[in-house]
Amino acid sequence: MSFSVANSVNSALLSGTFGLQQASKGITQASFDIANRAAHPRDTTDVLADAAKQQLRQPRDLLSGLGNKDNLTGNLLSLQNNLNYAQASSKVIGVAKDLVGNLIDDIA
Repeated sequence: MSFSVANSVNSALLSGTFGLQQASKGITQASFDIANRAAHPRDTTDVLADAAKQQLRQPRDLLSGLGNKDNLTGNLLSLQNNLNYAQASSKVIGVAKDLVGNLIDDIA
């Protein structure tokens, strides 16, 4: 039984750590894209031209454009999703830490 618990704790720690690393990469990328967008503002003519093009497109085309890296809304959603992923991963690590602590207390 201890072998099973040890593997489960290791798996939880690895999953939590990997999750935090991936979330950190996602947060970094989304933040970079947002900052890059702010550093290179578009002029009013380009914004209005893009707005006119979007109004003429089919709804299907608009929805498929949500994944575009130039989309501020997509970057903000990515930032929030990665934040949630990081919080969930840190909870996994916390539960594994508590489990190890309880096991040590039970052994002692």
